[in-house]
Amino acid sequence: MSNTEQWVVAEIQGRVGCLTLNRPRALNALSLSMVRDLTAALLAWRDDPAVLAVAIRGTGKEGPFGSFCAGGDIRFFHQAALAGNPELEDFFTEEYALNHLIHTYPKPYIAFMDGICMGGGMGISQGASLRVVTERSKLAMPETHIGLFPDVGGGYFLSRCAGRLGEYLALTGRILAGPESIAAGLADGFIESGRLAGLWASLATTPFENGDAVERWVASHLNAQVPAPTWPVAEVERIFGMGDATAMVLALEATDSDWARSTAEVLRHRSPLMLHVVLEQIRRARGMGLADDLRMERDMVRRCFHLRPGAASETVEGIRALAVDKDHAPKWHPARVEEVAAADVAAFFASPWPASAHPLRHLG
Repeated sequence: MSNTEQWVVAEIQGRVGCLTLNRPRALNALSLSMVRDLTAALLAWRDDPAVLAVAIRGTGKEGPFGSFCAGGDIRFFHQAALAGNPELEDFFTEEYALNHLIHTYPKPYIAFMDGICMGGGMGISQGASLRVVTERSKLAMPETHIGLFPDVGGGYFLSRCAGRLGEYLALTGRILAGPESIAAGLADGFIESGRLAGLWASLATTPFENGDAVERWVASHLNAQVPAPTWPVAEVERIFGMGDATAMVLALEATDSDWARSTAEVLRHRSPLMLHVVLEQIRRARGMGLADDLRMERDMVRRCFHLRPGAASETVEGIRALAVDKDHAPKWHPARVEEVAAADVAAFFASPWPASAHPLRHLG
């Protein structure tokens, strides 16, 4: 068996389908083969009466748990975009279809989001019927940092956070700890990481009568209290409810607080173009169902790599600066949020395909 085939371990333990992401050196970043392996397992188990529920976890350098999934394999995105590799298109089409499958799965799907859970990791966990975090959890949609947008259904699940929290998390990419994730509505319950191995092992040995019993069993081990928000709710509402990204940045810079100063500094380092695009994405997605949101995001990601092809792509440049050359000095175009033209934003939302030929046309 090759390494790529071992990056996803799918096995039935008792009456539970157990998925383990097993690429710890890459923080379980998703490759195309991993997306395909996850999809194949879920489709096989969907109609298998022996499988009552599904549980998914990651692997860290010390063994099971410790890291969930850092997202998609951005180095692959960079290489594929520069080489014109058609697998880049396949990756996003199949990843978004997997996200939809998880959100609409007919059996309980339980995500153990221990450690890093960002980007694509959120895509394979936010659709879970039970989302479990620990004291080691770090949740985020940090895509504006690399000139991308919160995809994998990010428009759908972030726009459904309370008030303007979705705009705040999408534009800044703020990292949430486990309890903060519950406060944000992006996780359902908390467990100490030291108890994970025992709970996972019990899935194989407990005589469950149906899928709901599996989910109730896991939930019975969790603290489901909702903590108070750790962000300034009134200020998030005031700033991130404004009409455009430029107004938000200027308002932050005119506000005398540590939170406003640090938030303004974060936004000034993000892709100015993508700040405007992401704000539009979240606000459009608030009125969309999941399938339409994923189709919109598929249009957008195609535009990210093809409106300005190759090295001219804002996304390719963002990945270069963060993960390839690691100079942390992306050359954004335009360079300032005040300089973004409305027509450049609108281009991301024009579908490159007629509805009848859209790669995600079959999503219900």
